[in-house]
Amino acid sequence: MEPYIILKGLILGFSIAAPIGPIGVMCIRTTLSSGRHIGIAAGFGAATADACYGLIAGLGLTALSSFLLHYGDLIHFCGGIFLCYLGLLTFLREPAHVIETSEHAILGSFASTFLLTLTNPVTIISFAGIFAATGLTASNGNGIQIIGLVSGVFIGSAVWWILLSIGVSLFRSVILTSASLRLVNRLSAVILFGFGMWTLIH
Repeated sequence: MEPYIILKGLILGFSIAAPIGPIGVMCIRTTLSSGRHIGIAAGFGAATADACYGLIAGLGLTALSSFLLHYGDLIHFCGGIFLCYLGLLTFLREPAHVIETSEHAILGSFASTFLLTLTNPVTIISFAGIFAATGLTASNGNGIQIIGLVSGVFIGSAVWWILLSIGVSLFRSVILTSASLRLVNRLSAVILFGFGMWTLIH
């Protein structure tokens, strides 16, 4: 394996995850309402989905990637519907004051962001461009290199979500009042619903 290939992937994964989008909003809201462990689980769901798409693009699973891209509009539409649903659910739900760290809550948080991130199959094109730029393709016998790069992407993305959740949780005790948590819920709900409508329109 090429030296520093995992480090390259780590830097790439961190930079991909850092921009705040709907997943970032979900992670922040989840951390504030349910604690850092649930927030980190949400981030790991997104990182896992990105890694799955990276492997599909890098290992040349053309049949699966073609299927995902062929039905990309439909999958993206479902993602928009899901975002609108999450926005409405968040708006109507009263914020919890007790941090929940049950296995059910962690798995639910992981699954929701994992599925939401999977509704953007265009990510495959992004990874395909990365592999083309670095000369890494399965046909060139670079399967181990690809797995190393994708592993680095996962680690970098996970590091970002961990840092974000820890940072947000530091402010949780400061704003932990009924009024402030309700305001956070309402604001994040509007943002999630807005992302959903934007996805549906475009």
